[in-house]
Order: sequence, then structure tokens, then C-alpha cells
Amino acid sequence: MKTMTLGMSETVTSVLGLGCMRMGGKPEAEAARVIETALDCGIRLFDHADIYDDGRSERVFARALQQTGTPRAEIQIQSKCGICPGYFDFSRDHILGAVEGSLRRLETEYLDILLLHRPDALVEPEEVAAAFDNLFQSGKVRHFGVSNQHPRQIDLLRRYVRQPLIIHQLQFSLGHTLMIDQGLNVNMGVDGAVDRDGGILEYCRLHDMTIQPWSPLQFGFFEGVFLDHPKFPDLNRVLHQIAGEQGVPAPAVAIAWLLRHPAGMQPILGTMNPERLRDLCRADTVRLSRPQWYELYRAAGHSLP
Repeated sequence: MKTMTLGMSETVTSVLGLGCMRMGGKPEAEAARVIETALDCGIRLFDHADIYDDGRSERVFARALQQTGTPRAEIQIQSKCGICPGYFDFSRDHILGAVEGSLRRLETEYLDILLLHRPDALVEPEEVAAAFDNLFQSGKVRHFGVSNQHPRQIDLLRRYVRQPLIIHQLQFSLGHTLMIDQGLNVNMGVDGAVDRDGGILEYCRLHDMTIQPWSPLQFGFFEGVFLDHPKFPDLNRVLHQIAGEQGVPAPAVAIAWLLRHPAGMQPILGTMNPERLRDLCRADTVRLSRPQWYELYRAAGHSLP
């Protein structure tokens, strides 16, 4: 698998990551097989959050990783914090406590990356900065980033936080294209012209933040997977057509669509099925032409001006 550098850091990783949200429901032996498959395919970044299955996903991952015998230094572990039952919390004490909990469950001495999971309307950026300083200086977190935030929210953090914010995790797929719709429909009186995110795609490119698309095969907000879904007949026809031409499974083409974007994104795959994971990782071998990229966008039901 090809490699990439995350944001403005010197951290080299795989162009695809594995999201471990669903790992908490797996027996450890099955989870170990998923991890081994990911490693065999070249994946080196594993994405977590303290909220995933109330921490069980991190615990299962740690035990499963031990079964694989993989040295800690050969992978990157990323986790997120800030979501609590019924509210969000970016306070210093919560961030520090959340990281301690993740380190304990993951049975590791450090996180390669910590992301703030969902915007906290009551954020005090000075507290975030104090937490990040503590975690960085103690060696418990090496890099930082955010998830699901608006450019101005990031700018507010950047005014106080001294460490570079190298990652932004955002929902993006052929079935959820809000990040590019507005840019394609500038000055148009259509729904796609509505600015819903403050130009976050361009912001990340300007500030050297690697975008990690989450739910890269979903449409809507967890409404389902668009692959072979009756709501997307044209999209699936084109996916299968290109897949046949390139000799790869159709799901790999959907991931290759994300990789084709010049922003240099790192899609986070969420499957816990080893066979499906191998299929998705073949996206690394697909190179879509510009006409094919736009054909897939239009086939997903999006219009060009």
C-alpha cells in the first residue's frame, strides 16, 4: 500500500486507515484476524474513540493486537475524545481523563494522534491548550487534530494551541458530498450552493491538515451503505463498470474516488469483515481519470452547473 505524510508532521503512514468503532462486538480472535488482514494489506493507522462501545472497542483492540505479535512502534494508534452521554466536553480535566482512560484500555504508553471528536459549544480554548501541552510534554500524545469542526472553530483553537493540528476527520463519500458541492455551485441558486461547512475542504488544504473521510461508503447520516442499494442504481452501474475495466471489486472504486482528490485524504475504513477489507484496500491500485471521477459524482445524483 502507498504511504503518505500526515498534515505538516513527519509522520509517514498508510493512505488508508482502519476505523475500530465496531470492534467492541467482536471476539478477540476475530478482532485479531481483522487486524492481521489490515496489516497484511499495508494499513498502519488504527482509529478509535473513547465513546466507541463505551470503551470496549479499545480494550478488544489491545488484546487482539497482542495476539498478532505486532510491535507497537510499527503502527499508529489514533483516538478521539469529547463526546459524553448527552453533552460534549473539551475541558482540560475531561481531555486529560479521557486520554488516561484510552491509554489504559489500549494498553499503550502513548497515542500517536488525539482528535477532539465533536465541537463543544462551551469550549474554552485556553483549557484545550493546557491539556494539549500537558499531554505533549509528558509524551502521552504525539500529534493532535480535530473532527467535524468548522474553520472558525479551528481558528479559535489555533489561536491558543501551540501544537500543529494535523488531522481533520469529516464525513465524506460519494453519498455525502457536501464538502465539494458548494465549491462546484458557486453563485448558483440551487441547494448545492448552500455553504454548510465554511469551505472546510479548502481550509484544510491551505493549512496542511489531512482530511480523514469517515463512513466512506455511507449515504446520509448512517442511513446505510450506497453499494448495491436500490436508491443508487446509476452509481452502482458506473462503479461496477469501472471495476470491471480495472479488475477490482466495485467497493474499491468508491474508495479510489476519495483517494483521487488532490487534497491527499486518508479514508477510514469501517468494515470488520476481513474479505471486504481486502477488497477495499485494492483501491490503492485504482487510478481514476478526471472524466471518471466526475461521472461517479453525477451518477451518485449530484448535478453540475
